Parts: sequence; C-alpha cells; structure tokens
Amino acid sequence: MLETGSPAPDVVLEDTDGRPVRLSDYQGKSAVLIYFMRSTSCPVCYRHVQDLIRRRDEFAGDGVQVFVAVPEDRQEAAAWKARRRVPFPVLVGLRGTPHETIGLSRKVFGSLQQSGSILVDSQGIVRHAHGATLPTAGYDRKGIGAAVQGLRGRSAT
Repeated sequence: MLETGSPAPDVVLEDTDGRPVRLSDYQGKSAVLIYFMRSTSCPVCYRHVQDLIRRRDEFAGDGVQVFVAVPEDRQEAAAWKARRRVPFPVLVGLRGTPHETIGLSRKVFGSLQQSGSILVDSQGIVRHAHGATLPTAGYDRKGIGAAVQGLRGRSAT
C-alpha cells in the first residue's frame, strides 16, 4: 500500500471509454482522489460512492478530481457506471486490477478484494492512503476530509 507523504507512482489506468488515465497527467493541475471499490456488486461500496457523489461540489471546490476504480473489466464497469449514473470517471486496470497498482490485494485465501482510497496532491505526493479488507472499513471519510483540508492549508502558503 502507498504511504502518506511518499511520491505517488505514475499509475496508469483506463477509463470506461478506453482512454488511459495517468496520475502524472494531473501534476501541477489538481489533486486526485481515487476510491477503489471491492466490486461493482458490493452494496456497501456503492454507499461510499454515493457519499462521494453528495460531496462532489466540495471536492471540485478544493481542486480535487475524483475517480472510482473497480476490479471488473471495462465493459462491465461502463455498464455499472451508466446504470448507477456515476458522474465520476470509472477506472479499470490495463493488466490486472487497478487495486494492484497501489498495493490493495486479495485477502482471505485470495477471495476478498481489498477496498480503499488514495489522495494525491497536485505535486504528486500521497496525502492519504487507506485500505481495508472489509468493505465497511474501506472508505475513510474522516481521513479523506482531513487530507483535503490539509490541501487547503498547503495552497494558502
């Protein structure tokens, strides 16, 4: 798992339209928050996505681009995004799951995908990194909020 305060690797994922999305493309422009869902069929994870949707104006006002990453393939991710009307870009892995790119693995005999989130500032530094095996603990709302608030403090200086 990525560590807070460390430089973010240049993660390359793919959106549901097949376009590559690179973390480095946002350096100097905006912060990036990626929420990694356990799966599109996880109702707990979807509740977390709904919270992100409710807070989207807050994130946009703080210069944070939000993405949702899912372990399914691009076609399944696109269908889920359309069905749930998710306003954020939904990302999948180019090879393997997007989760693997930041160190979220499968636990409990390889059957349970971890979920979590990362926030990378506009300079490419990880400001929040959280992962959990149980989906109820995979979304650290308070931790994300504190990290976004920390971005505000850094931009004021």
